[in-house]
Amino acid sequence: MVIRTLQNIIKERLNKGKAIIIFGARQVGKTTLLKQLFSNTQNVMWLNGDEDDVRTIFENSSSTRLKAIFGQNKTIIIDEAQRISDIGLKLKLITDNIPDIQLVATGSSSFVLANKINEPLTGRKFEYKMFPFSFAEMVNNTNLIEEKRMLPHRLVFGYYPDIVMNPGDEQTLLTQLSNSYLYKDIFEIENIRRADKIEKLLKALAYQIGSEVSLNELSQLCGIDVKTVDKYISLLEQAYIIFRLGSYSRNLRNELKSKQKIYFYDNGIRNAIIGDYSLIENRQDAGHLFENFVISECIKTNAYKTNNIASYFWRTTTRQEIDYIEVTGNDITAVEIKWNSKRKASLPNSFSTAYPNADFKVINRDNIEDFLIFRDNEL
Repeated sequence: MVIRTLQNIIKERLNKGKAIIIFGARQVGKTTLLKQLFSNTQNVMWLNGDEDDVRTIFENSSSTRLKAIFGQNKTIIIDEAQRISDIGLKLKLITDNIPDIQLVATGSSSFVLANKINEPLTGRKFEYKMFPFSFAEMVNNTNLIEEKRMLPHRLVFGYYPDIVMNPGDEQTLLTQLSNSYLYKDIFEIENIRRADKIEKLLKALAYQIGSEVSLNELSQLCGIDVKTVDKYISLLEQAYIIFRLGSYSRNLRNELKSKQKIYFYDNGIRNAIIGDYSLIENRQDAGHLFENFVISECIKTNAYKTNNIASYFWRTTTRQEIDYIEVTGNDITAVEIKWNSKRKASLPNSFSTAYPNADFKVINRDNIEDFLIFRDNEL
């Protein structure tokens, strides 16, 4: 069983008088994580918001009735909590009036659950994001040599738990995952009937990983207006399918200041969207897949950290560029990402002049652990 990074982080937050809220896409392992956390804990009640009778329990329930329903249970876990009406107010009711209860809730899409809990639960919750397996988690599960051997496979099929745990069925499972779960919350909550448009947008984004995106260009490609394109991208972000990387600028007049790139949280989902499961050795997009992999790993790891890390790319109007920039306070780390370990990279002169104290790293398939494992060990 793969031990998740969040396990120890959440364990330290238990029984502090606040609710634990875990966001994440469907099938990333939220329920499995909680089963690992509470496998040896007594007096735990599990409730699933997908079940009609569970939703009924919370309709017009007072704290007195909920206390009677919970009985002697000291931990209440509500899976898929976003399916429960006015869930934020219900969680606040429990937290305020039944203080000896440790409340834990999971939600599959932040735009569903966060909008319902942020105001009611202000100051009453610890909030976490959960993602598919990470490189560091898999190294801890097996060993570094084994996971580096699997890297070409991961670049194609990704890190969703069901995919990792069922070798040989990757294509079938990824196709089912992307078709059955990927858009479910978006369509249900936003009442989007034109699935073909959002699928066309995702396919366009999948072909543009590692490149700057233009909303106007995407609008023309997909046949939808620019505002709708921006709305759909925001929804896909909130469903933990994609994320944006903005351009970094501080000192130079010719730095790009308002551009963005879009990456996928999981390589397997990206490849499922375009229907390409070719071996990495036969692909023209191997470099882009490796870039997406490394940057998504950084974003996942940063989300688990307590320190505030901002992520960017960097480019000038004269086309000098850096794949990935991290900023922590006054510290800047510039990263070039190369799938081919024989390819050299150097820091652009204009960047090193403008940011003389910046650290510079070149990440490739041979030294990937120097960056990703080191980062994870800082958690």
